[in-house]
Amino acid sequence: MPSDFLDRLFSTQPEPDRLELVVLGAALLALGVVVYRPTWRWSRNVITIAHEGGHAVVALLSGRRLQGIRLHSDTSGLTVSAGRPTGPGMIMTLLAGYPAAPIVGLIGAVMLTAGRITLMLTFALVMLPLMLVMIRNLFGVLSVVTVWAAVFLVVWYASDLWQWVFAYTLVWFLLIGGVRPVFELHRQRARGRMPYSDADQIGRLTRIPPLAWVGVFLTVAVVALVAGGWLLARWLLPGVDAI
Repeated sequence: MPSDFLDRLFSTQPEPDRLELVVLGAALLALGVVVYRPTWRWSRNVITIAHEGGHAVVALLSGRRLQGIRLHSDTSGLTVSAGRPTGPGMIMTLLAGYPAAPIVGLIGAVMLTAGRITLMLTFALVMLPLMLVMIRNLFGVLSVVTVWAAVFLVVWYASDLWQWVFAYTLVWFLLIGGVRPVFELHRQRARGRMPYSDADQIGRLTRIPPLAWVGVFLTVAVVALVAGGWLLARWLLPGVDAI
């Protein structure tokens, strides 16, 4: 029944026993996936999906016409939009990529602390197909479909406990994983391998050094990680109650 689905969608899920183990275990798992190179190599595609999704959403909000998104097996991506090649719209579109994953992670942390796990995961189930419509290469299609299928299986078949584990791990991964690409960007730029990076393009449009924009990306990512991490684990601190 539609009413039953809506009730479940907007209801709060009860916390599992020993929630502290779920929170800390998910954080350690996400950290391990990010810092261990073999797992980062494939899991980074999730960050790329968020990155290109950020470009796409802001491009549409700024009045640009979205033409397509490509996700590549080396975890790079490309979002193409039509409109003025200069001006605030183009700058905001370029700015939106690197902060997207940590900001999505922060929003997820807010929803988790409110117990809205089903709503958070269902939002992902809705947004990923909308992005899929604009994907223009096979690897990109496979990446988005794989992530969507994983979320779908958790929403419809996993127990409440495993939904909590999955949701916390995903949010921690977005928060922690949103920081590493900024350092990778800085390292690649220092070697002269990314002359057309987001930071370099913004630098040419604003006449502000690209390194300053790398600093902006890093600041947003770190602030989101600290704020989101505090929301997820603040009740572990003495004298602080969970929401």
